[in-house]
Amino acid sequence: MAPAERRAAFGLAAIFATRMLGLFLILPVFAVYARGLDGFSPALAGLAIGAYGLTQAALQIPFGWLSDRFGRKPVIAVGLLLFAAGSLLAAVGDSIWTVIAGRALQGTGAIAAAIMALAADLSRESQRSKVMAVIGGGIGVAFMAALMLGPALDSLIGVPGIFLLTACLAIAAIGLLFGFVPRPQAPAAPAAATRFRDVLLDAQLLRLDFGVFVLHMMLTAMFVVFPLVLVDRLQIPLIHHTWLYLGVMIAAIAVMVPVLISAERHQRTRLAFIGAVAVLAAANLLLAQGPRALWSVVVVLVPFFAAFNLLEATLPSLVSRLAPAARKGAALGVYSSSQFFGAFAGGTFGGWLHQHYGIDAVFLMLAGMAAVWAVVATGMRVPARRAETVSGSSVADEFSRGGA
Repeated sequence: MAPAERRAAFGLAAIFATRMLGLFLILPVFAVYARGLDGFSPALAGLAIGAYGLTQAALQIPFGWLSDRFGRKPVIAVGLLLFAAGSLLAAVGDSIWTVIAGRALQGTGAIAAAIMALAADLSRESQRSKVMAVIGGGIGVAFMAALMLGPALDSLIGVPGIFLLTACLAIAAIGLLFGFVPRPQAPAAPAAATRFRDVLLDAQLLRLDFGVFVLHMMLTAMFVVFPLVLVDRLQIPLIHHTWLYLGVMIAAIAVMVPVLISAERHQRTRLAFIGAVAVLAAANLLLAQGPRALWSVVVVLVPFFAAFNLLEATLPSLVSRLAPAARKGAALGVYSSSQFFGAFAGGTFGGWLHQHYGIDAVFLMLAGMAAVWAVVATGMRVPARRAETVSGSSVADEFSRGGA
């Protein structure tokens, strides 16, 4: 990547990761914390975890359209302010309903599509998959950091303190947006209504939209119940979950990175993609068996998170490569709406299943959804990259440079 592309990639990855870190930090601790809130029920705890996804899903396409019309950076800044406001509301809540309202307000900062569209604006087509992979990798890093930091922060400042920290991170991201990320050379073109129709009728894009829906449904539903598996079944105190996630994530990265690089270099992205979906299905089936030993949980979690992070890095790159330039904002808006509606569905349906049928039913449902996704993905097409005279380094090289 050229220096400006590298700045864009790592700057936007940091903004996106900062925001996602704020969303993910409560995942490993909220299911336990929610038991002490007024009005608690397992179903409402799931709704609180996934509530941000509903407002994100509803506003992602409008925010993508607004970013096409008025520019990416102003729309992203407004979204970060809304996210900070929701974090503050959730921090002061002592009832489950106040936290649900705060999480829903967090979701009104629907900036994912605008960030990915800005990344596309600031990169050449031959380098775009690398830029998107860096952003996707940043989300993966944020997720892994949240799993490790969440339990530790909970012991230091509690869940309300985590929400306050989230608000501070959102404000810091605004400074990064205007102080580090380059400005696009050309103003954004106004979006046409027909672009959304074309995007919604594109079968290849719809496959990816369905995939990210399932992926984030799985993530959210899993953390409605998984902390309870560790606390109630395995008798592992919440503070010690940090060390479990740390070991699992290190091992998952060691598995995922070579697979991702090999698939990219040898044009085996489709095979790696479908294989990762199959791993998710198998992992959830094993979790549904009710593991009773720590070693059995680790054996399942390592391939699960390796597959999750591979898919998280690959999906936005494929959307960007498949969508025509004039429809990129619309395509990424639909994609991001699918992602966050999946988070809402996972929290809401996962909480309902937990309340009425128990923890294992949640994992069985997720295994079934992954199996459906694997079938849908068999018809996926991976477009070839257009060659350019300026050669680029590998995605791995870009990560090793660290955005310098």
